[in-house]
Amino acid sequence: MVYLTPSALMDRAPPPDWPALFEQRARSARDYRLQRFYRAGLPAPDTPLAEVPLVAMDFETTGLNAGKDAIVSIGLVPFSLQRIRCRDAAHWIVNPHRPLAGETVALHHITHSEVKEAPDLLQVLDEVLAALAGRVVVVHYRRIEQVFFAAALKARLNEDIRFPVIDTMELEARLHPRRLGLWDRLRGRKPVSIRLANSRERYHLPYYAPHHALTDALATAELLQAQVAHHYSPDTPLSELWL
Repeated sequence: MVYLTPSALMDRAPPPDWPALFEQRARSARDYRLQRFYRAGLPAPDTPLAEVPLVAMDFETTGLNAGKDAIVSIGLVPFSLQRIRCRDAAHWIVNPHRPLAGETVALHHITHSEVKEAPDLLQVLDEVLAALAGRVVVVHYRRIEQVFFAAALKARLNEDIRFPVIDTMELEARLHPRRLGLWDRLRGRKPVSIRLANSRERYHLPYYAPHHALTDALATAELLQAQVAHHYSPDTPLSELWL
C-alpha cells in the first residue's frame, strides 16, 4: 500500500457499463489470459452486496509514477461481507526490472536480492487473473492498482486491463470530505485522514503493520466489511459502490 494525498478522490465520473465492457473485451482481447478473465464476467450492477464475490487486492511498487515505476508485490484476499477466506489468500513478489529506491525498500522491506530471484509479472499473471475472475476487486486508493496493473500489461502484452473496483478510500472520502467549510476552518478543524490505518481506527479495527501487500489486502477487506455494516446495508446494490 502506497500512501498518497487523494486530491481528486471526489471527482467521480459515472462508471462505465462494466458487464457490457467485459463482454466487448472478451471478444477483442488478444491474450488468452485476458480473454478468460473477461469471459468470467461480473455480477450485475443491481446485485446486493451480500451476494457479490469480492477480492481485496494491494500492490507494493517501486514508486508512485506508473509511467516509470513498477509493481514489486501483489496481495490478494478473497472474501464476502460474511467471511474472509484467508486460506485462499495469495501473495507474490515480482521482478520490477528496475532499481529499488532506498525509500521504498524502507517501506515494504522487499530487498534487491528478493526481486532479482522473483518471476516477472507475466509468469504469475495466469494465477493472478484466475483469482480475480468473476469477483469485484476491492482496493484502498484505486489509482495504484487499476493504473499500475494496466501499465504493466500494456508494456508486456501491448494491451491493458480494465476492471471495476470498490475503493474503500473513496468511500471514506464520501464521509469525510477533504475540503472543509469556512466555519470549520475558523474553528481550527483539520481534514480527517482517510489513509488505511486511520480509516480502520475509526471502526475500532486492529492495527496491522503497513506496506505488506498481503496484510494491506486483508486490512482493506476488513475495512469494507466495517464500512458496509456502519453506512450501507447487505442489500445495497453493487452499483452504489463500484467505480
